[in-house]
Amino acid sequence: MNKLSILAIIASAILFSCGSEDAKSKPIKESEKKEATAPDVNAKPEKFDPAKSQTQKPAGPLTSISFNEYAHDFGVMDEGDVVTHSFVFTNTGAEPLILDKCKGSCGCTVPECPKDPIPPGGTGKIEVKFNSKGKKNKQTKKVTVNANTDPVQTILTITAQVTPAPSDQ
Repeated sequence: MNKLSILAIIASAILFSCGSEDAKSKPIKESEKKEATAPDVNAKPEKFDPAKSQTQKPAGPLTSISFNEYAHDFGVMDEGDVVTHSFVFTNTGAEPLILDKCKGSCGCTVPECPKDPIPPGGTGKIEVKFNSKGKKNKQTKKVTVNANTDPVQTILTITAQVTPAPSDQ
């Protein structure tokens, strides 16, 4: 019992000790004090847009583009169905329209853009294929079209209500 009491006293002494003098906090000297300064400019952007930093101003003369529709709803479909829609556009500017890049928001949305320049007044189409495999319920996908237009990017949207495939039990 005596050994247990001694052991408890030693343990509590170690547990409640404050450490060495070096580990204790020291007061800050007047010469070490620094005044905090506010930044000149607010670092937070007005509106966060991760794609904005990736856009580039097109080289050469600018033109304009006009689509017959900017959004398409495929309606209700079964999971695993693959559907396609063509977005028809017109070069409404005075210069040839060059579609630099068409990109879907995910691998299930694949756009196909014309490679050749579209003359002023000419029309073209962007075919968008949506594969609903692994997709369920309400789906909204974007296609970003980069061209020699101002603004550089045009966003097309497709939507669908995907009915989940029956579970294998």
